[in-house]
Amino acid sequence: MAEQPLVEFDGVIKRFDSFVAVERMDLDIHKGEFLAIMGSSGCGKTTTLRMLAGLEAPSEGEIRLEGIRINDLPTWQRDTPMVWQSLALFPFLNVRENVEFSLKMRGVDAAERRKRAGHWLERMQISEFAERNIAQLSGGQRQRVALARSLVTEPEILLLDEPLSALDAHLKVRMQAVLSDLQRELGITFVYVTHSQSEAFSMADRVVIMSRGVIEQIGAPQEIYRTPRTRFVAEFLGSSNIFAGKVSQTRKGQVAIETPTGRYATAQSDDKPVAVGDSVTFAVSGDRVQLSAKTPKGEFNTLQAKVVGEEFVGATATIYMEAADGTELRAQKSHDELRDLSIKIGGNVFVSWRADAGHILPGE
Repeated sequence: MAEQPLVEFDGVIKRFDSFVAVERMDLDIHKGEFLAIMGSSGCGKTTTLRMLAGLEAPSEGEIRLEGIRINDLPTWQRDTPMVWQSLALFPFLNVRENVEFSLKMRGVDAAERRKRAGHWLERMQISEFAERNIAQLSGGQRQRVALARSLVTEPEILLLDEPLSALDAHLKVRMQAVLSDLQRELGITFVYVTHSQSEAFSMADRVVIMSRGVIEQIGAPQEIYRTPRTRFVAEFLGSSNIFAGKVSQTRKGQVAIETPTGRYATAQSDDKPVAVGDSVTFAVSGDRVQLSAKTPKGEFNTLQAKVVGEEFVGATATIYMEAADGTELRAQKSHDELRDLSIKIGGNVFVSWRADAGHILPGE
């Protein structure tokens, strides 16, 4: 018998007057997992988190925590603390008093509060700041205070609403490691809302991609990256080349697809096999695309494109290109690979990929 999920969203809908923020959500969250919810602004991810926290009530459907319906349970009766984007620390309390606050609200005596707060201040490596005012702390230190305040009650689930968005890039990476280590050590379920693909994919066990109140895809980061289900997911991740056309031939696990930029072979869909005449959309990840100055030899899909831009991030670069019909293309390459290619803005390159690098989007 399968273990009961810690949290269940069962047919949950949330309306604000005539606007539907979340549209019939069915989602299970498992005990001890790190779940990230992603999507563009207005997709419903924060509303989902607020319903779980008890700050919003579902318009329809049911939310269950350990099998118990919590739709109408007040926030203070739920064991679902939240780390806010703004952190929401109390400026009139020092660090230790901020961490003790939720224990005080629960009626824990002063000695026990101080002991437990001290434990979490030490665990978050901020004991030396215990008597400091919040205004005297750096962004990373404040982040650790907010985490200590939420974890001091030792909840089963912790909600995090874009908690790293205000930090500098190098601090984000450090805090990602802190969060990942904490979650693994404590076994607490984390539900983490973010705009950042790098945050979600580096930390989460599963990722939920939302659009306009609807879940587009749920899966492990690698699964979503390699096999997006819909055009929205592929475009949202921003790492794929997307082509649309009609199937002209099927053979031996491959299909040929006629598109405005040419005829390409790609792998047949295991999830939802396609037939001759079907309109399909397929994606090719930018890191599986080859660039060359001459037409490549071998069984490659190939087209010529103009280089329109470059973006360098760390050890890799993204090359942006445009096909003759205006189709946007991209490729991720190391600096060593680019050095041998002599890429120039405005110049032409051959873009190629093998058939098994293509993935038909089953949700289209």
